[in-house]
Amino acid sequence: MKKKLKELAEWVGGTVIGDGEVEISGVGSIEEAVPGEITFVSSPKYLRRLNETRASAVIVSREITVAEKNLLCVDHPTLTLIKILTLFTPGPPQPRGIDPHAWISPSALLGKDLSIYPSVYVGDRCEIGDRVTLYPGVYVGEDSKIGEDSILHPNVSVYARSLIGKRVILHSGVVIGADGFGYVKEGAKNAKIPQVGRVIIEDDVEVGANTTIDRASLGNTIIHRGVKVDNLVQIAHNVEIGEDSLIVAQVGIAGSSKIGKNVILAGQVGVVDHIEIGDNAKVGAQSGVPHNLAPDRGYTGSPVLPHQEFLRAVSIFPKLPEMRKTLLGIEKRLRKIEEMISPKEKEK
Repeated sequence: MKKKLKELAEWVGGTVIGDGEVEISGVGSIEEAVPGEITFVSSPKYLRRLNETRASAVIVSREITVAEKNLLCVDHPTLTLIKILTLFTPGPPQPRGIDPHAWISPSALLGKDLSIYPSVYVGDRCEIGDRVTLYPGVYVGEDSKIGEDSILHPNVSVYARSLIGKRVILHSGVVIGADGFGYVKEGAKNAKIPQVGRVIIEDDVEVGANTTIDRASLGNTIIHRGVKVDNLVQIAHNVEIGEDSLIVAQVGIAGSSKIGKNVILAGQVGVVDHIEIGDNAKVGAQSGVPHNLAPDRGYTGSPVLPHQEFLRAVSIFPKLPEMRKTLLGIEKRLRKIEEMISPKEKEK
């Protein structure tokens, strides 16, 4: 498929500077794009490369009005790129039906236009919505439900009684509904707490490869609408994550914690159990969260601090050896002064 640059501009509500008749047939990165492709510049630091790219056109912000390349000027270059990528990306494959090497329980309720690959297992009383795709090795335990247009990539495991919403994407190796890590001491032994709750994943959630979301001990573990979870994340029993939050790789969230709406937990953040993080909070990479966090603020560090306090604290770290040396010197001088004063006080 080919589109003239002026046609793309009309479609995304942008303005062309240069040749609007140039034809675009695809999208490429600024380093690798070739003639016939469009690329984008999202940050001012990449403007120096604007005239180096081989792309036929470049998506830029409206502040940029001069360049040797054809420009598509828009309010938000990254969002515009997503729209154009969608235009040039092939649509979903046609439904392939149910492969004879899949095992589907006779009591399962199946929607229309399914794509179920070999070695898929769908248990008793499951409900599979319209246009769902289950790739090889997917396991869906009994009494589970998967909403329409959802995609489960190879080797996803959905334990019994889990509820998956519409347009959910679960990448390879995801485990939904394994037992939460719950034990109490019985003398020297560890007595297991039965995990009899469920996992509920609402619509438009995406979960990255090898992430695990545990079932609740009682009640539900809930991932609300629009949440995006990266690879290698652990979400424990009875956790609740609010709408549109972003959970980045290697985050660990302990049991019964409540994460608000539109929260960002950066890579390797650790969250202890039974705490609450307010809406719109942002927690920096490798931070440890041992207590509740207020909404609408940024946090960093372990234990976590408000971001500006953390910056002030961390600026002191390199000076600690010098400060220690100074304090030891002051301590030494004070001892000498005390030694000089002490004999005079005895004379009195």
